[in-house]
Amino acid sequence: MEEIKHSHVEVNGLKLHVAEIGTGPKVVLFLHGFPQTWYTWRYQMIAVAKAGYRAVAYDFRGYGFSEIPAEPEKGGFIDLVEDTISLLDTFGISKAFLVGTDLGSFPAYMIAVLYPERVAGIVSLGVPFKLPGPSDARDLMPEGFYCKRWQEPGRAEADFGRFDVKTVIKNIYILFSGTKPPTAREDQEIMDLVDPSTPLPPWLSEEDLAVYASSYLKSGFRYPLQVPYRTLGIDCGITNPKVEAPTLLIMGEKDYALSFPGNADYIKSDKLKHIVPDLETVFVEEGNHFVHEKLPEELNELMINFLNKHGN
Repeated sequence: MEEIKHSHVEVNGLKLHVAEIGTGPKVVLFLHGFPQTWYTWRYQMIAVAKAGYRAVAYDFRGYGFSEIPAEPEKGGFIDLVEDTISLLDTFGISKAFLVGTDLGSFPAYMIAVLYPERVAGIVSLGVPFKLPGPSDARDLMPEGFYCKRWQEPGRAEADFGRFDVKTVIKNIYILFSGTKPPTAREDQEIMDLVDPSTPLPPWLSEEDLAVYASSYLKSGFRYPLQVPYRTLGIDCGITNPKVEAPTLLIMGEKDYALSFPGNADYIKSDKLKHIVPDLETVFVEEGNHFVHEKLPEELNELMINFLNKHGN
């Protein structure tokens, strides 16, 4: 990744780790998920730069090599929204495409609603339009569902604390690569769902794992457990949302999120089309929750075609 340049940029009182490649007025800003950092976009950044775009990705506050806020437990999704807008302002970028996956799709959608003039288009991987707030789907999931477990203060900390950081990241990658939401029995913790002999997915190398581990060794899990997991159910205050920007939703057909109650129907619903009228949805047959890391060439082609269509 020698072509990608790194810096720290002060945003809202915190120094955020930023990765960049490419030049020009057309900008693609990438927003990562968990347990990820900017590095999850390594293939996409190089591809869009070669296609003539300026690619920017950053570690969210409290993640990786970005600074941790003084009071992580007060964090919320709106912080990621304001950080992203402030980063665009700092770089003098008036408008950008936003590409999000997992938790990163939430601030992307929120920015499209709150700051529509800043958004050229949205690409969301695995997450149809959703805002932080109460969720019937999450309520319907069993007690051992990973989101519910990680919402409990101290529970994930104790679970993760039994292992080194590298093992925690490896286990989450293995779990999130499956077709069913990670769900523990009453006498289990989430980390117990992974057999220690299970290998990494073939598309994630030991070197990749080491990069993620070094990032989380720096940041720990304190803020990532707060945002998204402990703030996901808190109403963000947005009513009657509308996303006017052209939007590409890419779903891996083997993404465990498709089996969330009602999610598959919602993706095909008139309700979603009403909120996001300019929506294109593509299903990737062999794609999973990490479709952009597992199938980068296929994903990059879909994304760059979308950027070129709406980037003029």
